[in-house]
Amino acid sequence: MIPVQGYSGKRVGVLGLGRSGLASARALREGGAVPLCWDDNSAAREKAADEGFEIVELGKQGTMDDMACLVVSPGIPHLYPNPNPVIKVAMLAGVPVDNDISLFFASFATQDWDNFDVMPKVVAVTGSNGKSTTSALIHHVLEQAGRNTQLAGNIGRGVLDIDPAADGDVVVLELSSYQTDLARNLTPDVAVFTNLSPDHLDRHDGMGGYFAAKRRLFAEGGPDRAVIGIDEDEGLYLAGQLSQSAADDRVIRISVDQKLTGPGWQVFAKKGFLSEYRKGRQVGSIDLRPIKGLPGVHNHQNACAAYAVCRTLGLAPRVIEQGFASFGGLPHRSQIIAEAGGVTYVNDSKATNVDAATKALSAFKNIRWICGGFEKDGGLDALQAATGNVTKAYVIGREAANFAMQLGKVEAEVCTSMDVAVAKAMEEASEGDTVLLAPAAASFDQYDSFEKRGDHFSELVKAALEA
Repeated sequence: MIPVQGYSGKRVGVLGLGRSGLASARALREGGAVPLCWDDNSAAREKAADEGFEIVELGKQGTMDDMACLVVSPGIPHLYPNPNPVIKVAMLAGVPVDNDISLFFASFATQDWDNFDVMPKVVAVTGSNGKSTTSALIHHVLEQAGRNTQLAGNIGRGVLDIDPAADGDVVVLELSSYQTDLARNLTPDVAVFTNLSPDHLDRHDGMGGYFAAKRRLFAEGGPDRAVIGIDEDEGLYLAGQLSQSAADDRVIRISVDQKLTGPGWQVFAKKGFLSEYRKGRQVGSIDLRPIKGLPGVHNHQNACAAYAVCRTLGLAPRVIEQGFASFGGLPHRSQIIAEAGGVTYVNDSKATNVDAATKALSAFKNIRWICGGFEKDGGLDALQAATGNVTKAYVIGREAANFAMQLGKVEAEVCTSMDVAVAKAMEEASEGDTVLLAPAAASFDQYDSFEKRGDHFSELVKAALEA
C-alpha cells in the first residue's frame, strides 16, 4: 500500500467505494487522514463500514465543512454530461476534487528514496486503444530483463494498492481518460500516447474534450520522455507541442503508417519489421512477424510504444526482442484461445469500439466475425474499409438486426445470442478460417463486462471442441 501523504489529521471525502475508492480510503487512513465515505450502493457502503470506515452521506448540508479534499472514483462524472450532485456541492464549497491517481503521484516518493542507488520511475500509458497491451508488454519485458517492476492502474493492481518503491523499481500505469482528466497531480517519468479514436464522447463532451483529457498527462505532467503515436493528427500535434525542434529526442515518435527517419528519435513498424532510428540512422530492429502474442498492425503499434519505453529505461534491443518473444498476449485482446482443424479461434472482446475492431479485422484472414452489442456513438461506417477479410458476420446483441444492416456488403446473419453465433460460425468454418470475436460495441446490453462476454465466447468454443 502507498500511504497518502499530506492529509494527516484532515477530513477527506471518498465518493464511490469500488476498487479504487476503497483502496483510496485505506491509503488515506494509513497516511493519517480521516476518510468520510459514501456510495449510492448500499452493499458497497456496508463493505466499507465492515472495514471500520465512517459512512457519511456526502453532499448534505454541513458535510463539506472543513473537508480538505473530495476523492472521486473514475466512473463518476465531474463535468460532462453533468457533474455528480456531490461533486457540484464540493465545487461550490471550494473543496478540491481529486482522484486516486493524483494521490499516488503526490505520495509515491518518500525519504527512503535518498538511500536508493537507482531512483524509481513511473511509466504512464494512455490512448484510446492498445494501452492495456502496451502496459502489460512493458511490464513483461522489464520482468524478463530482471528489473523490479509493478503493473497498476486500469490493469493489474490499483495504484494505491501497490508496494512502496524498491531501489530501481519501475511502476507501469495504464491510465484512462477518466483518470487523467481529473487528477491534480500527474508526474510520470515516461508518458505514452498510443492513438486516438472516438470513445467516451458523452463523458468529455466530444472529441476535443476527450483529447484534452489525454493531453493533460503530458501538459500537466511534464515527463522526461514522451512516446507519441503520430498516426492521427492529434498525436502529431501533441508531438509538435512537446518538441523544441525536430531533433529533440525527449519526444519519441512512433508509427505503423509511415517510415520515420528524421533527425530525432523514432520507432516505426512496416510489414512486420520494427525499426528504431536516431539522428537519421537505424540503431535497432525486430522482426515482429513470428511473435504470436503480438498479431496484427495494431499490436505492432503497441510493440513500437513498448520498445521505445524500454529503450528509455536502458534496455538493449536484443533484450527487448527476447521479452517480446515470450509475451503471451492479454485475455480478450486478440487472444488466440484455440486452434483446431486448421481453424483459429480469437477472442478480442476488448474491441469495444469501431477503431479497435477495425484493427482486429486487419490482423487476420478469412474471418468469420462475431460482432454486435451496445453500439457506441458514431455509427459503423468506419468499419467498411476493413471488412475485406470477412467471409461472414454473425451478429449478436439486442439490436442485432440494426447492427447487421449497417455492415454494408458483408454477408451477415442475425444470431442475437453468443451461443447461436458461435455454433453457426464453428459449423461453417473451414481450414484456413479465423473465428474472431471483435464486437465493435460495448457489452452492457447482454453482459456485465467485456471480460464476461469474452469468457462466454471462449467457454463455448472450448466446450464445442471437446464435445
